[in-house]
Formats: sequence, C-alpha cells, structure tokens
Amino acid sequence: MAVVGLIVHQGRPEAAAAARDLSLWLDGQGHSARMPPEEAAAASCAHLAVDPARFAEGLDAVVTLGGDGSILRAVELVGESGVPILGVNYGRMGYLTEVAPADAHSAIDRVLAGDHGIEERMLLNVELIAGSAGADPVPQRFLALNEAVVERPAASYALRLGVSFDDEHFTSYAADGIIVSTPTGSTAYSLSARGPVIDPAHRALLLTPVSPHMLFDRSMVVDDTTRVQLEVLSDRGAVLSVDGRRLAGLDQHDAVVCSASRSPARLVTFGARRFHQVLKTKFGLNDR
Repeated sequence: MAVVGLIVHQGRPEAAAAARDLSLWLDGQGHSARMPPEEAAAASCAHLAVDPARFAEGLDAVVTLGGDGSILRAVELVGESGVPILGVNYGRMGYLTEVAPADAHSAIDRVLAGDHGIEERMLLNVELIAGSAGADPVPQRFLALNEAVVERPAASYALRLGVSFDDEHFTSYAADGIIVSTPTGSTAYSLSARGPVIDPAHRALLLTPVSPHMLFDRSMVVDDTTRVQLEVLSDRGAVLSVDGRRLAGLDQHDAVVCSASRSPARLVTFGARRFHQVLKTKFGLNDR
C-alpha cells in the first residue's frame, strides 16, 4: 500500500474536485491519501487532514493539483525528505508541473510503479539571525525552491542592505530589495527584476537587486558553496519573504543568510524536459 500526499490549489474548484476524485480512486486501488488541513477543507475531505508537521512522514509521493505555487507549497511541507513530487497542471504558466489533468491517474500509476524519471532541483537554506541585543540567538530556518527576498516594507524609502560572501563584506546596496534565488527561481521574481535565466540543472546562487538606487545594478551568479548574507542597515527595517510567503519583519542589523541545501527537491518527469523548449512554450517564442 502506498501513501500519497495531495496538495490542492485552494482557489480552483476544479482542482479541489480532482483531489476528491483522486482520493477515492487511490482508496479503491488499495492506497491511502492525505492532505494538509487547508487543502482537505477546500476539497471537502476533512477525514484526510493531517498535521502539516507530520505530512511528510511515510509518504511515497506527493501529487500537486495547481500550478507552480502548489509545487512550492509541497516543497514547504516535505522539505528535504526526498519525497518525489508530481505536478498536475491546473495553473497558467506551469514551469514545474509535468502532466495535464486528464493524465493524472495514469501518471500516478507510473510513479507508484517506479516508471518515471527524477529531476533534481537545488533548494535554498534561509536563516534569519536576529542582530539586536537580547534577541533569541537561535536562527529561524526556512527552505526555498525559488527564492528568498529581503525588501522594504513601504514604498517611501530605499532600503540599505549590506551584502557579504562567506563572511567577507562585499558592498552595501541601496535598493527596493535584494533577491537571492536558485536556478529554478531565475524564472520567477528575479526574472521580473531583469535577472538572467539559468538552466535549473545548474547549482548556483543568483543575487538580483530590485530597482537599485546605485550605479552597480547588475545581478551576480555565485558558486553554490557560497554563503550569502544580507544585513539590514536601514533603521526602518525590512521584511523577509520566502517563495512568495512573507514570513518575518526584520529590524536594523538583523541578517538573512542563504546557502545551497545538500538535499534537492525531486520532481517527477516522464521523458526529457529540455529547458530551452520549456522557455519557448511558456513565453510563446517563435522559431524564427
């Protein structure tokens, strides 16, 4: 018997209906399904709800029904456990999703039979270290598939951030914020800030300033062994977002340290996924 986790885009009724259908189908095949409480409520499957802290325990696979945001949600829940993630596309762009809704049953059968490939994607460890006296010295830790962003909380001023590589000060930025992304995240927020596109098979960290108020306004790609630290220098603070989730307010001298995780996310594939072909399709690029 296999245990399959289901992640549902809560704003798409068709995805919720598909999750109910899949849970019944899995049960009929002798398997079991589970969902985080929010997804279980959206799909009217309260009996399948489990504590998010226990969601990854004993899972054989995770199936997401949504777009790339649902895969980010799966990564948040399964962390570095190595559970394979199959994306069923109920979204728009779908860089990370693998199959169409009509193929979900057959795709899950193939995953549970081991008839699939795995594409490993680098994950980003994100540590929030409080810099104020008397603060808790234990850092808060988060995990990202796309990016971590330190940005200004309001539009009235430029944020000043000190950037260090491996504890060696590089320079101070004046900008609306700074994005530290994985190669996978190079086609997310960093792309809209005019960062470069990096093949997701690579391991590297991409540093992209958002609307920099300085002459040096270029993105930087650094080795995946580099520890990138962003220190808040502004006295009006900043905010930290990870994969689109605003997670914490930052005070002056708080720091965010980003490094490559040793354990990758494992995305299910069926056949080769050539990155340049994915870009052509998603952006509607012409052959000539």
